[in-house]
Order: sequence, then structure tokens, then C-alpha cells
Amino acid sequence: MGALDVIKVVHKHQAWRLISCIWLHAGVFHILANMLSLLFIGIRLEQEFGFVRIGLLYLFAGFGGSLMSALFIQAGISVGASGALFGLLGSMLSELITNWTIYANKARKIPALAALLTLIFIVVINLAVGLLPHVDNFAHIGGFISGFLLGFVFLIRPQFGYVSKKHIPTGYIVTSNKPKHKPYQYILWLVSMILLVLG
Repeated sequence: MGALDVIKVVHKHQAWRLISCIWLHAGVFHILANMLSLLFIGIRLEQEFGFVRIGLLYLFAGFGGSLMSALFIQAGISVGASGALFGLLGSMLSELITNWTIYANKARKIPALAALLTLIFIVVINLAVGLLPHVDNFAHIGGFISGFLLGFVFLIRPQFGYVSKKHIPTGYIVTSNKPKHKPYQYILWLVSMILLVLG
């Protein structure tokens, strides 16, 4: 019906299963758990970065999770949005890393550090749960890696103090002419793009 079945993907050329399996679930509990995760993670990201960027990130991370699952689980089938959800977690981690200069003052740095530690804790717990039978941890890992790399590409923000020339009122003189992004953001963006293409 659309589940990830490697035999059908490879021998029957049904590559669409790498995407369709993201929308299928193995029961009511499975879909409820994924929807709750999406509610807590997805809404925050969508409010900050918009539905287009987060939607693309979700799809590509889900595809990355399905691809890794297909590479390592040759027998059996897999369904669920866990790879895409782990992609959102990975993108949250890379967003904190690449936009760390925004949290430069102490008032914002402590909540950012707490968010980073909480995020790492959640990822470790979920990967541990992935060791249970019938849980596709390869989809989790593939989605997380894809989302982590995509976060450096899609979720880059201008550095603090940057002002776009198109938003400056006429007659107003800008005293600071900061570049839009820090050099390390460009380096992370480029390395991530190369790794994604190679992957």
C-alpha cells in the first residue's frame, strides 16, 4: 500500500515508497505519538522559519531516513514519520549551532544552552527507544543526520545587528554596515551542501 519495502523499491522500481512510507503508520498509538511530537517540534520551527522551509526540511529528512532504512534493513517493511521527526530535531540542533551569535548576550545564552542540552537529552532517549524490537532506528538516524545537515542550509539567520538595505527608510543613515552572515555560517552551509549532495 506504500510501506517501505526494499525488494519492491529495488526490483520493481517503486522508488516512490521512500516518500509514501512517511505518511503511513502502524496503528493508532504510532500515529498519535508522531502527531504529538510534530505538534511540539514542528509548530515552533514553522512559526520561526515558515511552512515552506520546514515543509521541505520535513520531506527531505523523511526521505533521508527512508533511504538509510532501505540501505540497512533489507528484509521487512517500515512505515512512519519518525525519520522526518528526527530530521526536525536534527535541524533544531544545527539551528542552535549556526545561529549561536544571536544568543550572544547572557539573557538569551542561558535559555539557548538549556534548549541545547534538552534537545540532546531528547535525541539520546529517542535513540535508546529505537533499540526496542520493531522500531526502525536506521530511519531515526538517517532522518536526524539529514535534518542536521539541512538545518545548516535552510535555517541560517542573519547575524545580530544586520539591517537589510531594502528595509531602511529613505533619508535614514545606517552607522553599522555588518555583513548578513558570519564566515562560519557560510562554511557550515557549504560543508553541509557538499555532504548532502555526496550522501
